[in-house]
Amino acid sequence: MRKAIGSFVTVFWLSASAVAAEEVVIAALGDSLTQGYGLNEGQGFVPQLQAWLDANGADVRLLNAGVSGDTTAGGLARVDWTLTPEVDGMIVALGGNDMLRGVQPTTSRANLDGILAAASEADVEVLLVGMQAPGNYGPDYKRDFDAMYPELAETYDALLFADFFEGLGVENGDPASVRALMQPDGIHPGAEGVSRIVEAMGPAVLDLVARLQD
Repeated sequence: MRKAIGSFVTVFWLSASAVAAEEVVIAALGDSLTQGYGLNEGQGFVPQLQAWLDANGADVRLLNAGVSGDTTAGGLARVDWTLTPEVDGMIVALGGNDMLRGVQPTTSRANLDGILAAASEADVEVLLVGMQAPGNYGPDYKRDFDAMYPELAETYDALLFADFFEGLGVENGDPASVRALMQPDGIHPGAEGVSRIVEAMGPAVLDLVARLQD
C-alpha cells in the first residue's frame, strides 16, 4: 500500500510538473497603449488581455513591457533586456508615437526590423501589432507606414495583427472616430475600448501561444 501511495504521489508530481512546464511567458513590448495610460489597475491592455487568456484556458503569463511615450527607437533600445531567458514570445505594438511625431516610415521600419531581428536571434516568437496612419499625413506616408508591418511580419515569419484599434472599428486610422470609447485625449482607449481591443486581438494571441507550445 505504501509503495502504491508513493507511486501515485510520484505520478501526480510528474503530471503537475508537466502542466506547469506548459506555461508560456509573453512580453508585451509597446507604448502607452500597452502600458495602460490613464486607466486604473486591471483596466489596461495587459491585465485585460491576461484575464481574457485565462478565461479562454491559455496557460500564459503576460509581462507588461509598455512604456508611455515610447517610439520604435525606444523599443529597439530596450528590446535586449526585455528578452530575458524566461520570455518565450513577444507582442510588439509600437509605431503610434512615431506617427504622432512625424517620424519617417523608413526610420520606424528600420527600428522594428531591429526588434524583430533581436527576437529571432533569441528564438522568441513574435506577434507584430500594426497601426494604420491617418490620411492627413499624405498618401505616400500612409502607404509606407501601413505597409511596414505586413512586410516585416512576412520577412521574419512573425504573426500579424493588422491594426491595434481593429476592435474599435476606427475609420481611416483616426481614433477620434470612436470617441465614445476613448479617453478625453481622443488618443488612448478607455476601459471599454480596451475590452473591445482585447476581444478582437485575443485570438491572434492564442495563435502565438499555439506556436510556442508546438
